[in-house]
Amino acid sequence: MKVTALAIPDVLVIEPRVFGDERGFFYESFNQRDFAKATGVNLPFVQDNHSKSAHGVLRGLHYQVQNPQGKLVRVTAGEVFDVAVDIRPQSPTFGKWVGQILSASNKCQMWVPPGLAHGFVVLSEHAEFLYKTTDYYAPEHERCLAWNDPTVGIVWPQMTGSPKLSAKDAQGAAFAQVFG
Repeated sequence: MKVTALAIPDVLVIEPRVFGDERGFFYESFNQRDFAKATGVNLPFVQDNHSKSAHGVLRGLHYQVQNPQGKLVRVTAGEVFDVAVDIRPQSPTFGKWVGQILSASNKCQMWVPPGLAHGFVVLSEHAEFLYKTTDYYAPEHERCLAWNDPTVGIVWPQMTGSPKLSAKDAQGAAFAQVFG
């Protein structure tokens, strides 16, 4: 596997070794020993999540104020623009964001460490998104940053108009309101 750090150095893009021929392909999507060796991350994964979303759906930017979740994310159908925002006040990249195209065709994964907000927008007709988390979902501790907060300034691709949001995500808080 090839591991590349993004502008927030703790956020990693992982490109697996894919073996393919005219019959199809095979790759190891997760191996704890190899993941720890390649990334330096040795946290247990305790929950797997799977979502399916239509074109233009934007999920996030989610985080938990207690029991923060690290997420290893990938797309098994379609394509998304995946985003992580550093909300760790002591971090040198506090308030910065990074984004990466993840798709079924590129088979890349992104490691989003605990303490970052996370979200994605679907670029294809639909997308299936899988993520392994390092802590359990705790709805009482979940929060949401506004996807379009000008302080963070995420440049979302192919955003002609407003994305399709859940009621919860439409109420996302401004960065300055939370971290002011």
